[in-house]
Amino acid sequence: MGEVISSQNDTWVRAEDASAIGSLRRAAVVLAENRGFDEEDTGRVAVAVSEAASNLVKHAIEGIMLIRPHPELASAIEVIAVDRGPGMRDVSRALRDGYSTAGTLGIGMGGIARMASGYEVHSMPGRGTVLGMYFTAHQARRPACQVSGVTRPIGEELVCGDAFAAFDTGATVTVMLCDGLGHGSAAAHASQEAVRLFLERTDLTPTGILERIHAGLGQSRGGAVAVARIDRVAGTVSFAGLGNISAWIAHQEGRQGMISVPGIAGHKARTLRQYEYAVPPHSVVVLHSDGLSDRWDITSYPGLVTRTPSVVAATLLRDAGTRRDDACVVAVRPGV
Repeated sequence: MGEVISSQNDTWVRAEDASAIGSLRRAAVVLAENRGFDEEDTGRVAVAVSEAASNLVKHAIEGIMLIRPHPELASAIEVIAVDRGPGMRDVSRALRDGYSTAGTLGIGMGGIARMASGYEVHSMPGRGTVLGMYFTAHQARRPACQVSGVTRPIGEELVCGDAFAAFDTGATVTVMLCDGLGHGSAAAHASQEAVRLFLERTDLTPTGILERIHAGLGQSRGGAVAVARIDRVAGTVSFAGLGNISAWIAHQEGRQGMISVPGIAGHKARTLRQYEYAVPPHSVVVLHSDGLSDRWDITSYPGLVTRTPSVVAATLLRDAGTRRDDACVVAVRPGV
């Protein structure tokens, strides 16, 4: 048995004026009610989302928010707030009760953290803040927060042509990312077909999974595909890629790239190869489409590799993402 994690059609909402606060709160309340949250639990979600949105509107630059079912646990709610604002020099101070930025609802970051079932913050002066939090019903199961990813479509498109999926057994986690050729609904169809083919046979080797996807995408546009299997016990990752998916093992001192072969899944491929890599302690495995530049430098984000995969992925999307293509980034915490 294992847990299935898969990408969603993420909808990022701009939080640029006061009207956004109410609409974000209402979206969070509807999602909570649909998941059986009682009045008290729904109230926690509403207040925390309102405060986080208020902070974005009043103090952030290019503030956006994502509200969705948690990728690892559909009964939980995940909220990610991202900005390019001034950032915080002292996150621990901001998380203390009683500390609040003037003009907010008054509960401050400490109140948000107290109301959430779990949270992570990464903030840097001059670069901005990423707040990730999740909510569960009272005494309900909580997500493991070991695997996550985010997507964003090109421009004003409604669907993203990139997608990912993962299967986590505890000892190992296998993740697949597909960048459908082009963008729009045809690209999304190719990437979702890759997800379906992947989830049908997660027991195969990464090369075997990649061969299966390559064979199955012939009637679609095809795309770039990569598969990584992280063995948490052995501390290794097995990787097979076809096309321009970037794959990295990132840690505090730097990052190591993983090798893909040229081609397009479904249409053209050389002999597929699988490579083995050691995964250092306290690192994170990152896969992303070419909707993100690969020039990001993990050493310029002190402490980021220790944050939840959602915060890692959202931070990289903010700073390395381009509006000229669909974008997808997935992060896996390899530690047991």
